[in-house]
Amino acid sequence: MENNLTMLADFYEFTMANGYYENGMADKTACFDMFFRKVPDDGGFAIATGLEQLVDYLVSLSFSDNDIAYLKSRNMFSDSFLEYLRNFKFCCDVYAMREGTPCFPGEPIIIIKGPLMQAQLIETMVLLNINHQSLIATKANRIVRAAAGRPVMEFGSRRAHGSAGAIEGSRAAYIGGCSGSACTISDVLYQIPALGTMAHSWVQTFEDEYTAFATYAKTYPHGCTLLIDTYNVLKSGLPNAIRVHKEILEPMGCRLAGVRIDSGDITYLTKKMRQVLDAADMEDCKIVVSNSLDEYIIRDTLMQGAQIDSFGVGERLITSRSEPVFGGVYKLAAVWNGDKMEPKIKLSENVEKITIPAFKQVYRLYERKTDKAIADVITLHDEEIDDTKPYEIFDPEHTWKRKLIQDFKAEKLLIKVFDKGKLVYNPPTLSAVRAHCSCEIDRLWDEVKRFENPHKYFVDLSRSLWTVRASLLEKYSQ
Repeated sequence: MENNLTMLADFYEFTMANGYYENGMADKTACFDMFFRKVPDDGGFAIATGLEQLVDYLVSLSFSDNDIAYLKSRNMFSDSFLEYLRNFKFCCDVYAMREGTPCFPGEPIIIIKGPLMQAQLIETMVLLNINHQSLIATKANRIVRAAAGRPVMEFGSRRAHGSAGAIEGSRAAYIGGCSGSACTISDVLYQIPALGTMAHSWVQTFEDEYTAFATYAKTYPHGCTLLIDTYNVLKSGLPNAIRVHKEILEPMGCRLAGVRIDSGDITYLTKKMRQVLDAADMEDCKIVVSNSLDEYIIRDTLMQGAQIDSFGVGERLITSRSEPVFGGVYKLAAVWNGDKMEPKIKLSENVEKITIPAFKQVYRLYERKTDKAIADVITLHDEEIDDTKPYEIFDPEHTWKRKLIQDFKAEKLLIKVFDKGKLVYNPPTLSAVRAHCSCEIDRLWDEVKRFENPHKYFVDLSRSLWTVRASLLEKYSQ
C-alpha cells in the first residue's frame, strides 16, 4: 500500500472515467491545466515544485488485483472498464515547468494531454504533488530571503503533516533555499545535509550543565554547537559554554563552533551573547537561533540588531502555518474532435475563476538590458514569439489593458516530460534544481519580492489566445 498510490484518487475520477468508457469517450483527446489562483501569504510569486514525485507516480501507474477487486466490490463499474484498468498503460503527453521555476497565478504549471479518461484519473495526484511542495518551497524561500544571506535550516519534521509531509517538505524547503534539514532520511534519499546537535534532554540527563557540555564537546570536538538555554542563557549556559571552550576544546586544538538558543527574547539575548563571546576572544563562535520563527520574526529581529548567524525554522515552515493551502486546481482546457481542437472554458461570477481555454504554452519575457523578467505570456501551444520585434500582450481580466514589449528575449517555460506515456525527461539533481530556483528568482525585480504589497507581475495573453477566450466568453455569456 505504501508504494502503490494508484488508488490515491478522488472517487469521482473513477465514476467519470467509467462513464467516459461506457459512452465511447475514453479515447477522446483532451487537455487539462494545473494552475493556481493566488500566491500564498499575498506574496509576489510562488515556486513550482514536486514534478519529480509526479513523474515517479506516472511511471509506476498501474492497477493491482486488489485495486480491481475493490472497484468491483462497489458494484458501480462495468467489467469491460475494470478489464481496461487491469491492463492500464499510461499514454498521455505531459508538459511542465521545470522544478524551482518562479510561477504566477493563472498560468499552467502542468498540462496533461491525452485520452480523456486517463487525464481525468490522475487529477488528484497531479494536484497533491505540485500543491504541497510548491507551498513549502514558496514559504521556505520567503524565510530564506528574510534571513538576508544567513543560513536557514529546516527543523520541522516532528510538526509535519505525516511522514510524506516531512520528507517531501524537507525536499521542497531545500529547493526554496534552506541550507539543510534536521530530517535524516532526507539526507539518505536526497542528499540534503542533515544537521543537528543536541536537545534539552541531553543537558538535563547529566548532573549539571557544565558536565553535559563537556561530555558532548569531548565526543564531538569538531563543529561542536551547544544548546545553552536549558536553565539560564546568560547566567549559566553561556558561561559554561565558554568554560568548555577554554578547558576542553582549546587544549584539543579545536574551537567551539556555535551556541544555540531555542527560547527567550532572541534580539536581546543574542546582542548580549555576542558581547560576551567577543570579550572571550570567541569572535568565530556562531550564534544559532531556533523556535517558532517565520519570515516576519526573522526580519524584525535583524532590523532590531539581533546578532544571529543562522536560523533553525520548524513548524511555521514545514506546515506553511500562515497559509497552509496552495490552492492549485485542475481544469479542462480543450478537447479534440479528430484533429480539430475545441477550446473549453469555465465561467464564473468571480472573474478570477474564469479559466483560460485551449492547449497552451507559457513564455517568460526578459528585458535584454537587465535580464530581468518583464512579464509572462500564455499563448496557444504552437505559437512562436519572435523576440526580434515588438510584441503586444493582453490582460486576461481587464480586456482594455494592453502592453507593447520591446527589446526583450522570450523563453518557453513548459517542457515536455512524457510523450504518449513515454518519459522523455531526465530529472536534474536536487542541487541543480535548487540552483535553478535561486537563479530564476534573481531574475525577478526586487519589487516583486516584497513581503507586503508586492508589485503585481504581468501574466497576460497573446493576441490569438485572447481572441479565443473573448469568443467563448461572448458565446456562453448570452
